[in-house]
Amino acid sequence: MELVPESEILDEVILNQQRQIEKEVAEIHPLVGNLQPLTCLLKEYMDDPVYTNKLTKLADVYQSMRRIRPDGNCFFRGFGFSYFERLLENEDEWKKFQALVMGTKDQLISQGFPKFTLEDFFDSFMEVVNRLGGEAKMDVEELSRIFNDAGTSDYLVVYLRLITSGQLQKEEDFYQNFLEGDKSMKEFCQQEVEPMYRESDHMHAIALGSGLKVGIRVVYLDRGEATTSPPEHDFPEDCTPSVYLLYRPGHYDILYK
Repeated sequence: MELVPESEILDEVILNQQRQIEKEVAEIHPLVGNLQPLTCLLKEYMDDPVYTNKLTKLADVYQSMRRIRPDGNCFFRGFGFSYFERLLENEDEWKKFQALVMGTKDQLISQGFPKFTLEDFFDSFMEVVNRLGGEAKMDVEELSRIFNDAGTSDYLVVYLRLITSGQLQKEEDFYQNFLEGDKSMKEFCQQEVEPMYRESDHMHAIALGSGLKVGIRVVYLDRGEATTSPPEHDFPEDCTPSVYLLYRPGHYDILYK
């Protein structure tokens, strides 16, 4: 009988543990949650005076939030839902966004992204975008159902990741300054941007906001400077924010004023 190497057994154990964790997270957290008062977070931090103080100040500016599943896709999923929800209320902005997104497929193909795989994600993305306005406009309840259907929701996330990767590579000279180590921009995108479940940072936010011409404000809730209000950063810099996200270490949720 052929013995299985110990390393392979260990890999299988780790993989099974990871699957179990993902299953538990999926059971507890919807992909996009319902609207909740921001003060609901106070219960989570009731024994932590630093967070309680910051949340109290934050609640003077922001009224509500939606929780996003903490699966590594929360930045892109939160951005997508928040901005699509905004477009349901703004026909002119929707038309401009629709026209901009229509051009992204050819732009990405011209940069070397494979047409065969790209088209499926683009078509799924446009199918939802086309129903954010016009005669067939959906309502926010349907938008929520779409974003909570794992298959469709993940296709939307993938296309946002591809747009971000395309922008990073198109403006490589600028973004190269943010890279650490010896990775090329293409390697970084293939390893840290395009794959699902990879977490996002400020570089992803700048690239996505620039590529889609959408301002993103991220509010940082952490343990820094206990007496101050949570700091806010806009991506790209000096933009007018259309999307508001709350960042807690390793995770993004949606904020509402």
